[in-house]
Amino acid sequence: MTENPAPLPDAPFGDVLTANADYAQAFTDPGRPGVAGRGLAVLTCMDSRIDPLGALGLVPGDAKILRNAGARVTDDVLRTLVLATYLLGVQRVLVLAHTDCGMTKNTDADVHAKVLAQGVDSRSIEFRTIADQGATLAQDVQRIRSWPFLPAAMPVAGGVYDVRTGRVRIVVDADDDAGATGAGGS
Repeated sequence: MTENPAPLPDAPFGDVLTANADYAQAFTDPGRPGVAGRGLAVLTCMDSRIDPLGALGLVPGDAKILRNAGARVTDDVLRTLVLATYLLGVQRVLVLAHTDCGMTKNTDADVHAKVLAQGVDSRSIEFRTIADQGATLAQDVQRIRSWPFLPAAMPVAGGVYDVRTGRVRIVVDADDDAGATGAGGS
C-alpha cells in the first residue's frame, strides 16, 4: 500500500487527514483482536455530542459501537448485531438514546419538507423520527429481543444519555419484558 502524500490543508478533508498524520506518528498497535472485549454492543445516535466509550467507561476494543440517527433499530442494525454476536463476542446490547435529540423534534413530514426546500424529493425514505422517546426505545429494545437470529436470553437494555450532564439513565431494564420503566423526555 502506498502512503498518502501530505494532505492539502484546504482540501475538503485536509483538516482530518492532517490530524490523522499526527495521530499516526504516535500510534502504537495495542494488538487487540477485533472482538468486543467486554462483550458489549452499544447502539447510539450519530449526535456528535455523544462519546459512547467515554460515557460508559470503555476503551477502544471493549465494545462494538453502532450509530445512526436516533439510535433506531433498523434492519441493518439487526444484521450487524448478528455478526457482532456470533463472530465478534457480543453478549449484551445497550440501546442508548439521548436528550435533545433532533429525531424527537421533527416528524418524517417535517424532514421531507426541509429536504424538499433544498430541491431534493426524499419521500421514498422513512426517516424513523421519534414522537415518544420512551415508547420508541421500548419498541426498539423489543425488536432486538425478538429477532429470531439473536440468542433469546441475550440481555438487551435501553437507556437515555443526558447531553447536559453526561449521565445515563436506564429506562428499559435488561429483564423488563413490559417495556419502558419511567421513560420519557427528548
